[in-house]
Parts: sequence; structure tokens; C-alpha cells
Amino acid sequence: MRSFSPRLLLAVPALAGSLALLASHPNAPQVAPDPNNAGLKLPAGFGALVVAETGGRARHLAVTPQGTIYVKLNKVKDGKGILELRSQPSGKAAVVGGFGDYGGTGMYVKDGYLYASSDHAVYRYKLDAKGEVTDPGKGELIVRGLKVGSQHESKSIVLDNAGNLYVNIGAYANACQEQDRTRGSKGIPNCPILDSAGGIWQFKASQLNQRYPDGTRYATGLRNVVGLDWNSQDNQLFVMQHGRDQLSDNWPQFYNEKQSAQLPAECLYALKKGDNAGWPYMYYDQLQHKKMQGPEYGGDGKKEATGNYIDPAAAYPGHMAPDGLLFYTGNMFPAKYRNGAFIAFHGSWNRAPEPQAGYYVVFQPFVNGKPSGQWEVFADNFSGSAAKTASGRADHRPCGLAQGPDGSLYVSDDSKGTIYRIVYNAKK
Repeated sequence: MRSFSPRLLLAVPALAGSLALLASHPNAPQVAPDPNNAGLKLPAGFGALVVAETGGRARHLAVTPQGTIYVKLNKVKDGKGILELRSQPSGKAAVVGGFGDYGGTGMYVKDGYLYASSDHAVYRYKLDAKGEVTDPGKGELIVRGLKVGSQHESKSIVLDNAGNLYVNIGAYANACQEQDRTRGSKGIPNCPILDSAGGIWQFKASQLNQRYPDGTRYATGLRNVVGLDWNSQDNQLFVMQHGRDQLSDNWPQFYNEKQSAQLPAECLYALKKGDNAGWPYMYYDQLQHKKMQGPEYGGDGKKEATGNYIDPAAAYPGHMAPDGLLFYTGNMFPAKYRNGAFIAFHGSWNRAPEPQAGYYVVFQPFVNGKPSGQWEVFADNFSGSAAKTASGRADHRPCGLAQGPDGSLYVSDDSKGTIYRIVYNAKK
């Protein structure tokens, strides 16, 4: 939920044709990676290039079917919160414009519109036949007055195939304590935050001037979701939750520093209407593979949770901040990647004194719309070195993910604003 992120704009129709050709003919002309693969470590056969340096905190991004790139900036830069990028034959791109006088995170393309969010609202912009916004100065207001608290304020967005818009409303607390992030403070009974936050809200994607109360609470018990995507293979919403913090800081009698660095899991959830993922009453322990009662609500690190809470579809190490989720449907990458999920882990801040972790893009295999098999690191070294990862002083932090019309994978960096493009040039 941010301003628009830059999208690759095609300079001429011939270039659009070449991209379409590449998607269907593996032997068509290929984009050359940078000699150093843009500093990234990738599986054999893959390469990477720096598409552009935006200079802003690039959050989510989207690429139109014609190849235009739009990037949402966390904060307005030079009066623009959404950047527009035009491709060059080399595969690089140039920032050719921008619009939207609001920062934020969310960016999505669907059915001829570019959708973007601030921390308070969601807008859409009409796209023409070339995949370009027809009138940047006239964004249509879809939803206004979204709940904003003192933390987890970003509004990630996605659309389904039935005309619905889904918006994350993050919980403005760590664990709904009487005194937030305070040692020994108990949880508030029947956490009141859940009435208006800590979940996913559903709105109509084409209805203008909706207010927050017009939406439906689609799923609850989700502390904060930044990465989310619609899985068309099984027609279901998937989200990545940011797990709670400070188990040992606030409850040292139950957790040591090592446990606190590992727990709880960052969870991938497959959501249906009415689902409850359990925040703040429970967390998921990926080491024991159990739902555990939160210490604010009577847990002690050993007591399993009671309540009708859904299980995660997959679980990952704690405190790595999953900020991007994308189901890959392209033809460029080898067959094992098709319909699987890429997840961008922005990187941790709260594992100390243990080493920090994350700062990479991982791949989660899927079979028939469900996670299947072990996840693997796909693109690494955004941080610049192992030492920078361990200390949390990363050069770059992956955030948004988007698929190009040729099947390449775009990754945004919300530290320095670098836009990466990952391609596969080996024979399949």
C-alpha cells in the first residue's frame, strides 16, 4: 500500500512482440544478465541484471502484459509515489515518469487497471492498449479511511478473478498486551484490535468511494501481512504473516534468546472466508510443528493452543519479514517452478544477540495448489555479504515481486530502490 511502483513500458510495438515471442519460443533473443549477475547468487542457468536504480524505497511493483513496469514507493520522491519505467532492448529500463502524491506499499495490475494503495486508501488507474496509464492525474478512489495505527500500517493488496479486492489491515500491536511490548504485560481479553485490524478485508474492486466499514472482514487472527497473492490454480488467497516479536524480551522465564531468535515461524496461510489464524492468542512453532498458546494468554512455551485456528500451509524460520509473495505462472523458468511460490524475505532486525537472517528470495514448490516439498533459497546476497546479513546492515532488502510478460522475475529493493530482473537462459 504505497504509491505506484515503476513498470516496464515498451517503447515500440515491435518490442512487445519480441517479448511475447520470447515467452512462447525459448530460442528467441534473450536478455543478457549483468556480468556479475547484479551481485546475486542464483541456481545454475539463471542470471540477473539491474533493471533500474530508482533512488526511492521501492515496495511492491507490477508489470503490465505489455511490459510496462510500475513501482510503488514507500515515501513520495520528487512529488511522486508511483514510478513508471520503460524498457530498453538490453533489458534495462528507464524511469520515464511518475504520479500519485502518496507513499505506500500496494501495487497490482488486473483487468486493464493499475491498483495502488497508500496507508489509508486504495486507488486505481485505467490502462490503455499499450499498458500505460491513460490519465495519471485522475486516479479513481476505490476505498478510503482504512484503519491505521502506530505500527504495521502498510496496506498490501491483491485481486481475485471474481471482482474482489483484498486489503491487509495490520494489527497495531505486537501481541495485544495491556502495555504493548512490555515485559510481563498480559494480553487483553477478547483482543479489541481484531474488530478493525489484524486481518484481511474484502471490497469490490470496481466500486468507487467505498468506506472502510463497507468492507467485509474476510479472515482474522493475522498480525500483519505484507506479501500476498491469489493462487489461480486452486482459486484461493494465500498470505505471508509476520510473526510476533520479543518472546525472550517480554517472557524470559519461558524463552531464552536462541529460542526467541528462531520463534515463532513466519507462516504461509491459505485463506477461505471466515478463517482465523489465531493471533494474538497463539503462534506457530515450526520446530515442534505445533500451534502454541501465546505467553500473554497463559502460555509457557510448552502449552499447545486451544481454539479453532487454522494450520499454516507452510512455515519458515522466524523474524525474516516476508514482504513479497508471487505464484509463478510463466514459461521461461524450468517446469519445477511453474505454479510454485516465490517469497521475498526482507530480513530480520530482532534476532540479536543471535545473527540476523533473511535478505533473500526463496522458492516454495507447489503441487495441485498446495505446498509440496522443502523450500529452497533461490536468490541470495541482496545484503552484500554474509557479515552484512548477520549484522543486519544489508545493502539491499528484497520486497516486491512481479512476473514479466516473458516469464522473467522482477524484484524490488526498499533500501536503495534497485529493481532487479532474474532470467533463465540455459536450455530446459
